[in-house]
Amino acid sequence: MPLPELTTDQWGLAALAAFGVGVSKGGLAGVGLFHVLIFATLFDARESTGIVLPMLVIGDSLAVILFRQHARWDYVRRMLPPAVVGVILGTVLMHLLADVEFRPVIGGIVLLLTVLQLMRITRPNLFSHVPHSLWFAWSLGLLAGMTTMLANGAGPIMALYFLSVSLPKLELVGTSAWFFLVVNTIKIPFSAGLGLINARSLALNFVLAPMIPLGLLAGRWLVVRIPQKAFDATLLVFAGFVAMRFLGVF
Repeated sequence: MPLPELTTDQWGLAALAAFGVGVSKGGLAGVGLFHVLIFATLFDARESTGIVLPMLVIGDSLAVILFRQHARWDYVRRMLPPAVVGVILGTVLMHLLADVEFRPVIGGIVLLLTVLQLMRITRPNLFSHVPHSLWFAWSLGLLAGMTTMLANGAGPIMALYFLSVSLPKLELVGTSAWFFLVVNTIKIPFSAGLGLINARSLALNFVLAPMIPLGLLAGRWLVVRIPQKAFDATLLVFAGFVAMRFLGVF
């Protein structure tokens, strides 16, 4: 199968991004912005979504194996219907947008996720009193579904929701693993139908796949040892910079 033509430095960045997929699935949700930004920089913003998706499914599957006993299925069932609707809406948008229009969309989504992550860091109690209401679940579920289809970047949104309903750390990771395994699997035929998953993207996935379990083990080790606020703050500076670049600010 044909591989994309990348320089040595670009292959290094791609491997690092695949490693980041595993780290994010190991419990550091903020790292989810990292691989989105790198692959959208290395490839067309639209094309990058199909490249990342199979790697996410691999990471989700491994995360389920590690954290399956901690999943809260009541929250998975609550969030799946709006997320699936959001995936369908995101697919419609991808049909309508050309790649030249897609980069600002990615930039806007990344900027939104950056703001949400910043709110989680600076105002951890801001969402702690949100009632367990249907409207709140559907609002974030729809946003997560659209964002995951358009940019594979819904991890921070779901982390925000699970934080708001006070899930403990391990239950948050386990519930997220099952939720995203189901949603990302559902997304595969939509992405394939858009031509975003093809022989070229799968060849790249095959080469980068070994980095994902390594990242997952690293994420599992790091999540209990590194202050996540400081880690996410560094990532947010980088994410905000690239989001502004995608939006054409400079």
